[in-house]
Amino acid sequence: MSRISQVAIDGIYDSRGQATVEVTVTLETGAAGRAGAPSGASTGAHEVLPFPSGGAAAAIATFRARVAPALIGVDGADQAAVDRVLHDVDGSPNFANVGGNPATATSVAAAMARAQESGRPLWAVLARPGIDGRTFPAIVGNCMNGGRHAIGGPDIQEFIAFAEAPAPEESIRAAIAVHQRIGAELHRRYPTRALGRGDEGGWVAAIGNVEALEILTTACAAVRDELHTPVHPGIDLAASEFYRDGKYRYHEQTLDTEGQVGFVAGLVDRYGLRYVEDPLDQDAFDGFAQLTRSVGDRTLVIGDDLYTTDARRLARGLELHATNSVLIKVNQVGTLTDTFRTVDLARSSGQSTIASHRSGEVPEGWLAHVAVGIGARGLKCGVLGGERVAKLNELLRLGRATSR
Repeated sequence: MSRISQVAIDGIYDSRGQATVEVTVTLETGAAGRAGAPSGASTGAHEVLPFPSGGAAAAIATFRARVAPALIGVDGADQAAVDRVLHDVDGSPNFANVGGNPATATSVAAAMARAQESGRPLWAVLARPGIDGRTFPAIVGNCMNGGRHAIGGPDIQEFIAFAEAPAPEESIRAAIAVHQRIGAELHRRYPTRALGRGDEGGWVAAIGNVEALEILTTACAAVRDELHTPVHPGIDLAASEFYRDGKYRYHEQTLDTEGQVGFVAGLVDRYGLRYVEDPLDQDAFDGFAQLTRSVGDRTLVIGDDLYTTDARRLARGLELHATNSVLIKVNQVGTLTDTFRTVDLARSSGQSTIASHRSGEVPEGWLAHVAVGIGARGLKCGVLGGERVAKLNELLRLGRATSR
């Protein structure tokens, strides 16, 4: 493997029209990788900062002056060395100086360059021990939006189709079919009401949480019967977004922690939820543990804001048996090396992993490779929108390459 000979950064825009960056890493052999970084809207308090003070423009200037020169000559085959330079140049605990987005783009671009030079697919370069690329993730498809992703909709942030077929093509087809059925049902129920789609492509309507869950559950059941594909309802509550002063404040009710645990457990039983993400506040480790004890034998209880892909926070959660699953977002921690540290801890502890997009995405497919490479139980990337479909189509290509 050759050393890094050139690093370039440029500004681009994400799917919400906000400024982000892409980085190109070139090796001495001419092999190169280019990756863009997404940005979240519903972000955990414990994530690294996406950009330093001054935003994307300031990050680009800092990168060109300090980061790019430090990376020249680094072994392109040594992911840990590349990521260590990013941390060393930044010098803060949360990428406050370089920015988590430039770090993410650089880390992924270096892995892509390594994949091109070696003639292997990106997932194989990223593969954790024991991963052979023949097991594919379920599709975690956001079909209706609420919360921060769609102001004016339900309190719950995402209403999800969890499609878990052996082949990516079957799962993707089922998730899309659920999305389409929900759209048709919303238009049937509300022919004169304005309907739209949120940041992640899910439908937005001025309806309540229960009505949205009923529509989702009915759509999943219909698609399950029609396509004979296992697809079940799920939710991402993003509960930190409506947790204030020790209470979970819905439009129609206000609950304390015990009440929230009971409410979510009731939803799992009533609607057969197979996926429950961020059901409590981002620091409510004990509340998560209560819910997992109650329903963890029949649904995934996933920590996103709870963990922010941080191995130290995951270690605390493991001590308390807070969850049975972990959401994985590379730009929450800034580098692949940091991401793998969390993934390896999760896998060794029996936790499922879900590789996830952000609300502000870029139209690239590298997340599908991350999902396959880490042996993720699910790929959460939305259903519709070019930046979401890019991930689904890349997963299709990986599935077809394996079946040939």
